[in-house]
Amino acid sequence: MCGIVGYVGTNNAVPYLLEGLSKLEYRGYDSAGIAVNVNQQLQIFKAKGRLKNLETILDTSLSSVVGIGHTRWATHGAPSDVNAHPHANESQTIAVIHNGIIENYMEIKEWLTHDKHVSFKSETDSEVIAHLIDYYYEGDLLDAVYKAVDRMEGAYAIGVIAKDEPNRLVAVRKDSPLIVGLGENENFIASDIPALLKYTRNMLLIENDEFVDLTKDEVKIYNSLKQPVKRDIYEVTWDIDSAEKEGFEHFTLKEIFEQPKGVKETILRRLNAKDEIVLEGVHLTKEILEGINKVYIVACGTAYHAGLVGRRAIEQFAKIPVECDVASEFRYRDPFVDEHTLFIAVSQSGETLDTLQSLREAKRKGARVLSIVNVVGSSVARESDDLLYTWAGPEIGVASTKAYTTQLTAFYLLALFMGQLNGKLSDARYHEVIKELKLMPEKIERVLAKSPEIQKLAASQFNNEKVFFMGRGIDCDLAYEGSLKLKEISYINSFAIAAGELKHGTIALIEDDTFIVALASQSNLYDKMVSNIKEVKARGAHVFAIAKEGSEQLEKTADEVFYVPNTMDELVSILAVIPTQLLAYYVSALRGNDVDKPRNLAKSVTVE
Repeated sequence: MCGIVGYVGTNNAVPYLLEGLSKLEYRGYDSAGIAVNVNQQLQIFKAKGRLKNLETILDTSLSSVVGIGHTRWATHGAPSDVNAHPHANESQTIAVIHNGIIENYMEIKEWLTHDKHVSFKSETDSEVIAHLIDYYYEGDLLDAVYKAVDRMEGAYAIGVIAKDEPNRLVAVRKDSPLIVGLGENENFIASDIPALLKYTRNMLLIENDEFVDLTKDEVKIYNSLKQPVKRDIYEVTWDIDSAEKEGFEHFTLKEIFEQPKGVKETILRRLNAKDEIVLEGVHLTKEILEGINKVYIVACGTAYHAGLVGRRAIEQFAKIPVECDVASEFRYRDPFVDEHTLFIAVSQSGETLDTLQSLREAKRKGARVLSIVNVVGSSVARESDDLLYTWAGPEIGVASTKAYTTQLTAFYLLALFMGQLNGKLSDARYHEVIKELKLMPEKIERVLAKSPEIQKLAASQFNNEKVFFMGRGIDCDLAYEGSLKLKEISYINSFAIAAGELKHGTIALIEDDTFIVALASQSNLYDKMVSNIKEVKARGAHVFAIAKEGSEQLEKTADEVFYVPNTMDELVSILAVIPTQLLAYYVSALRGNDVDKPRNLAKSVTVE
């Protein structure tokens, strides 16, 4: 959600804060601000809107060796200058930045207002933190933060500076991402690695309920009991260039075109010379798998859609029953989970709060937890028994693209691995699928080479507000993802259905010029999909079909057909989703939207 960054060192903090915030813009935000300590006086600058609005109000002569910065995504209180972070106490001696939600903030606010006569300026939950720390402050910032946190309930990553401690920065983490960057005569905090990569590759990954005390020379980590914690340095090995646009107009388009590389990396890092799958972080054995009678796949948004495809793959190749659920629902329905359950959590960031809390609930009930994540060292990764990283590289565009296709790839590898482990998949079938899976990167490139076809289609339909997606079998799962992409970045109210449900209500919506994306890649369901397309065409719809090569008969029925390279029905999802991604991208760009940072959305959803 929100982006946070902090600096303490010997140089001027302001350029570091602005640079860090600029690298966190991809997370989504509606206001930005910084606080610095100048001659033991806190100065706070904040503005609604983009970072450039903040830069226009900054004093160019401003200089300080300590500071905190924030990009806000509104949860409590509308986007405004007043509700923007940092927040301060009444006398402006304490400044705070916060990512997360303080669930009991109203209780604290009422106590501070009525018993301590504190006046509040904003509508936010975050402002109570500054006043609470001020209430407990007696000359030691770390001690005051400990006491304040003891009163707080919820999720948070917090950075704090104080007027009277001009060379100190204190931070704390609970259920929201926080990292520390280590420099020479300077140290940093941030909510994500890209904010700090320009200055250091040496990071400390902060765990839940840990407090960090930073000066220019030292970083101390403490647990909730104020006991020192030792932490190994995590060295970032990926190149900062991978977080730049490299000539593409938007990160989203760049990341769509990076999918051949991401899928290739995700596959080849897991195959040995004999094409055997080697999953180093997955410790499943034949005996463990024999004790598993059910698999739960739990995720949110795009990761959930990947899980829908993963469910089919595991059931197809490993013959184990699988249930797929949205994390925000799973947490509250008392699911049938026990020691015979394999719980698979899927998250690009590894910090999605609903997914993380569902994981913890599953562990509490005794399940074995396997996670599929893209971010090394993330919370979901650290709290799992088994770990399968995708190798998508950093994904900056808020709408996930390459993370999705690498998640699909990871699921295929996991399903094949499980099928061989429990003996449900023959060697001949295994090698047939692996051979085809290895061809996917080259076939994705062939799909991307035809992107002008999608661009032309988008030019004719970008103002059409009547859009829906339909498919059968695995194509139905892809329809959900394609519709979500279009909604996310074009703001068109599209939706997706199982094509067989048309006659059960949805067909009433079809009228002249309704734009329908029909996925028709499944051989055993192809004839039924053709019938469904004829049904909507008879009612005036304009149909864009996506099918495998060899389905040219479809041209007699649909208005346009996009062909993906021929492949197994089970694997076609990796290819068929790409034209839907391109369609969403080109429609959004033609509508003049901010493709990489769609309104109201954030890259990492770290609150409920």
